[in-house]
Amino acid sequence: MGDKGAGNHSDVTDFILVGFRVRPELHILLFLLFLLVYGVVLLGNISMIGIIVTDSQLNTPMYFFLGNLSFIDLSYSTVIAPKAMVNFMSEKRTVSFVGCAAQFFFFALFIVTEGFVLAAMAYDRFIAICNPLLYSVHMSRRLCTQLVAGSYFCGWVSSILQVSITFSVSFCASRVIDHFYCDSYQIEKISCSNLFVNKMVSLSLATCIILPTVVVIVVSYMYIVTTVLKIPSSEGRKKAFSTCSSHLGVVSLLYGTVSFVYLTPPSNPELRKVASVFYILVTPMLNPLIYSLRNKDVKQALRKILWNKKALS
Repeated sequence: MGDKGAGNHSDVTDFILVGFRVRPELHILLFLLFLLVYGVVLLGNISMIGIIVTDSQLNTPMYFFLGNLSFIDLSYSTVIAPKAMVNFMSEKRTVSFVGCAAQFFFFALFIVTEGFVLAAMAYDRFIAICNPLLYSVHMSRRLCTQLVAGSYFCGWVSSILQVSITFSVSFCASRVIDHFYCDSYQIEKISCSNLFVNKMVSLSLATCIILPTVVVIVVSYMYIVTTVLKIPSSEGRKKAFSTCSSHLGVVSLLYGTVSFVYLTPPSNPELRKVASVFYILVTPMLNPLIYSLRNKDVKQALRKILWNKKALS
């Protein structure tokens, strides 16, 4: 099945982002809702980064990864939310071809990088609980930097490949993307090209990204659970599990929401849009709360900062 006679992608200069199919008077409500949640995302993640950078006691591998996680959450929300809010308040809901490709590239970069960073955090918890005496040797600053750099490299390679195959296709007469951001599935729906190669490359990338990260996380936690159950005291077991509960909560939140989006039937695009909001905005909003509410070190560092401010005022 070749091209269907439509114009090539070079003829397309922009796309129309439909957004949510609601009554016009509800757009202001959507704008305010996105503004509120995005504001909390900014506040929470910038605060988390600030606390980690300013408190020397948080200069550990776990918080190094957490700081990067906060930066990634902040980044991929920023790639999507501001443009969506502008479109909610605009009659002309267009995005340029280059702007759409850039949005898709950076979103793919950060979401893939987050998956690998979460896997690195699982490995960090595995070493901390299963080999505590060798923790500082294994989790050196150099290794942590290499793991984060490798995560970004994997995200970069993946996003370059995804953008290349997604935006090299020919498009039909329609340039309407039925979403509030440049989603690959909706972009492919308005393509006139044979998408077999695209689907094979996407499947291969998904396998190369999801399989190793999930395996690292699952195997790490299998060893963690086995080790923790061998601890004789219930207090010791509780303390060991508490160091992992926040990370496990964040992993479950991200993979749960992303899975829900892609398991939602294509025949229900509005439900897919609502589900997308969860991993684009709700997950980055909740991650700092999960780590700050369940972490004594972060709470103590926050109290110290607030106390110092109070003393200076």
